[in-house]
Amino acid sequence: MSSPNAESTAFRSALEVIRAVEPRVADAIGAELTDQRESLKLIASENYASPATLLAMGNWFSDKYAEGTVGRRFYAGCQNVDTVEALAAEHARELFGASHAYVQPHSGIDANLVAFWAILADRVESPALKRAQVRQVNDLSEEDWFALRRELGDQRMLGMSLDAGGHLTHGFRPNISGKMFDQRSYGTDPATGLIDYDRVAEAAREFRPLILVAGYSAYPRKVNFRIMREIADSVGATFMVDMAHFAGLVAGKVFTGDFDPVPHAHIVTTTTHKSLRGPRGGMVLCGPELADQVDRGCPMVLGGPLPHVMAAKAVALAEARRPDFADYAQRIVDNAQALAEGLLRRGATLVTGGTDNHLVLIDVSGYGLTGRQAEQALLDSGIVTNRNAVPQDPNGAWYTSGIRIGTPALTTRGLGTAEMDATAELIHTVLSQTTPGSNADGTPSKAKYVLDPALADKVSRQATDLLSTHPLYPSVTLA
Repeated sequence: MSSPNAESTAFRSALEVIRAVEPRVADAIGAELTDQRESLKLIASENYASPATLLAMGNWFSDKYAEGTVGRRFYAGCQNVDTVEALAAEHARELFGASHAYVQPHSGIDANLVAFWAILADRVESPALKRAQVRQVNDLSEEDWFALRRELGDQRMLGMSLDAGGHLTHGFRPNISGKMFDQRSYGTDPATGLIDYDRVAEAAREFRPLILVAGYSAYPRKVNFRIMREIADSVGATFMVDMAHFAGLVAGKVFTGDFDPVPHAHIVTTTTHKSLRGPRGGMVLCGPELADQVDRGCPMVLGGPLPHVMAAKAVALAEARRPDFADYAQRIVDNAQALAEGLLRRGATLVTGGTDNHLVLIDVSGYGLTGRQAEQALLDSGIVTNRNAVPQDPNGAWYTSGIRIGTPALTTRGLGTAEMDATAELIHTVLSQTTPGSNADGTPSKAKYVLDPALADKVSRQATDLLSTHPLYPSVTLA
């Protein structure tokens, strides 16, 4: 274990070196630490990486080009990159029980693109591919490549709709996934907000997708991946799971059996931050049948891998293999359920009526607000959240009717269920005292709001007090 003095020295020294070149950047880095220390961070997709993970990103690996894979690089001098990439992949395989791990994706979107193209390259039977007599997209001639692109419009994807909690990379029209595929969405039961597996099966039988996607960014319940795989198999679809949000709950063995996607999916994608508590980046897990295609992610989809981030992934994944990570993952869920219960007792309306995972989705229309109004009013009060659509949202994806909150970051700081109830009180206080504002012409505004600045300041101070006994990076002092 490193000593607190070593960590403080490392970060102080780094800022000193940066300040000598561009002091404004050093100041912004220091200010960000202060802001994060003083704010209730409730964004479900954010967390706090360990000092070791953060420091692993600031080194000479940043200077390396390393296209290719371990032992098969297009650049010489990558033996040390091979070491960290192999370590990251080894930790990922052991942590999730996967036979193959690809740790190069720069983000969750990149990981999903690698998965999509790997599936297409492996599964698509087209005249272009037959003429070329190859199975690899990156081997196609220019003529066959354009022929394949014309035919991609016939490839179908079935994924969770954005307003039901799915992600924009699951076929949302403005996203590249919505342009690559003929896409259809499955939603949730209007009465309960829960996935109706019979309706998903019906949609799959009718639509006959090439890819069935499961996973979410704003669905506060577990997904039964065994049932989803059965649905995929019934129509001959490849079953893909995007576990970016809940990967930490899988790694920590909170989600097991039918709720662990790895044994059931043909291919699994994830980010390495969020509940996994690593650096910002992506990863793909799969079986041997797709491994060769996935390993062609660079140059098929990705540019050069980022060796410094792969080094940080190796560190974070090693941390996630420690016994205390399982305790952390369980506390994430315990805290989310305590937060949900605290909000419900105070009269808030929650999508699905609660949570099984790390996130809670508040329907703020019960407070007479839009998501955008609620988000900013909470931010004014020292509570960092993000607005999010709710099922059949009348305000759309920009203004929204919901606020998504999550517990991974506060759990990392050591807050427990008692503090979650206090957090629920602060959230309810702000939302119940915020009213919609008006535009200059007197018409109702979906963005403007009215909140007493004195109340916002009081809540902000209460939030800071709540955090004071759970300091962020207590081993790091910059002064």
